[in-house]
Amino acid sequence: MDDASAIAELPNDTSLLKKLLLERHSLLVEQEARITDLQRQRDEMEVAKLRLEMELLRLKKWYYGPRADRLDVGQLLLEFAVALEQRPVNEQDLAQAAADDVASTAGVRRVKRGRRNIGALDKLPIVQKVHDLTTDQKPCPCCGNAREKIGQESTWQIEFFPGHFTRVEHVQVKYACKHCEHNADNPQITLAEKPLQPIDKGMAGPGLLAYVITSKYADHLPLYRLESIFGRNGFEIDRSTMSVWAGDVADLVKPLYQLMIDRVLASHVIGTDDTVMPMLAPEKTRQARMWVYRGDDDHPNNVFDFTLSRSRDGPAQFLKNYDQVLLADAYGGYEGICVEKQIIQAGCWSHARRKVVDAQSLSPAIAAEALTLIGRVFAIEDRAKTSSRADRLALRQVQSLPVMEQLHGRLRTWKQQLLPKHPMAEAIGYVLNQWKPLTAFLSDGAIPIHNNLTEQQMKRIALGRKNFLFVGNQRGGRTAAILCSITSTCRRHEIDPQLYLTQLLINLPTTPTSQLDQWLPDVWKRRQNLAIVADAHAKV
Repeated sequence: MDDASAIAELPNDTSLLKKLLLERHSLLVEQEARITDLQRQRDEMEVAKLRLEMELLRLKKWYYGPRADRLDVGQLLLEFAVALEQRPVNEQDLAQAAADDVASTAGVRRVKRGRRNIGALDKLPIVQKVHDLTTDQKPCPCCGNAREKIGQESTWQIEFFPGHFTRVEHVQVKYACKHCEHNADNPQITLAEKPLQPIDKGMAGPGLLAYVITSKYADHLPLYRLESIFGRNGFEIDRSTMSVWAGDVADLVKPLYQLMIDRVLASHVIGTDDTVMPMLAPEKTRQARMWVYRGDDDHPNNVFDFTLSRSRDGPAQFLKNYDQVLLADAYGGYEGICVEKQIIQAGCWSHARRKVVDAQSLSPAIAAEALTLIGRVFAIEDRAKTSSRADRLALRQVQSLPVMEQLHGRLRTWKQQLLPKHPMAEAIGYVLNQWKPLTAFLSDGAIPIHNNLTEQQMKRIALGRKNFLFVGNQRGGRTAAILCSITSTCRRHEIDPQLYLTQLLINLPTTPTSQLDQWLPDVWKRRQNLAIVADAHAKV
């Protein structure tokens, strides 16, 4: 039907014509609404598909790939190789990239492969075994005369002897006055005192207690395995008894733990993080939490705190007297705490970078540019690693600030180009929402740009959780927090926790409160080093 015929069929009545137009208009509106709804559904399906792809790639990376948040730009941009080769090269960009590469590799410690130097094992005790010829082999097979010794050849072998248990008998000699007793007077009986023990009237000595604590809270060995190991070595002890020992040790070192808390709260910058610590409960375990608070280099202690939930009450109670800088992730509870207590909140660029890395396969061009800019900031920090706070702050103001301003502008542009629920848009939204905490390091040279050193402490909780599954009750969680604080701080200062805990448990029962700070791990290590130096001078 042509246009003339269609017009001829239109009614001449104005009211009917208006009614017809309204019906057609309603039909068009409904069609547009359906089209819009279909487009919305298509966009939602596209976003859902992108989310599934991102989740699949994340799982593949977790299962097969490296754990580091690295971006292989060459792999991501293979489809754009032809266009990339046709683009002109900016010499300034090449110079900057080369400088960043040199700076990022300058501080990398190279690990030498192959056999270790035997000289590095001088601290091990030596057992010499001499292998000589028998009497029949010493005469010369040619002339029969006795052969003379002209030298020797030495080779080294490392041997292991399983640990063993020793029964220590404490004999307290008792004295009495026979003369007074003969005269029917008080014989004045006196019993010689023995040193105070970590557990009064307990069977476990300091070394055994230190070994149990080190095995569970430093080496993440469940007590049921330790029970089997002890049994193979001739000492049968129930795991429940060892659990009681751990609680008793935690009670003994609690004053030292409180002193560590006080030292951490005196820090200018505290790093914090948390993770799940399951606690045994009826029907199923309760999702309790373990928090860590890492002191700065002037107060080098790691302190753990156990709470029954992830509510802000836990960190709010711990930080109730703190008013400096809190370095943490984007957990919403921290924001209210920082506002109430006037704490400066600092963000973690490793978290922000990880968000972009997770979505990089869905927006490779945006990810490449964003991660390149973030990488420049990390390279600047590597160059300033050994600088003073003032020099580091000056370097950040000159070099990092322009990069951050450029990144902020690009993030806002990209956010307008992407769908709101696109994974990359959500990653960008995370960074923009956290922009103030993430840029706090630009105004204080003492604030790190990431919280990695604090988050690393959560690995010991995750390993323990994987091996011994849960804590039995709230007291068990508190015990774990105290003993993890001790072993984690030992690890921070490269201290043998077995040696430190043995000496601590021997001396702590008789140590006055005024001298308790001498047993902080970092102070103890300095005293040990001074003793070694003094001993070396004495021998010279």
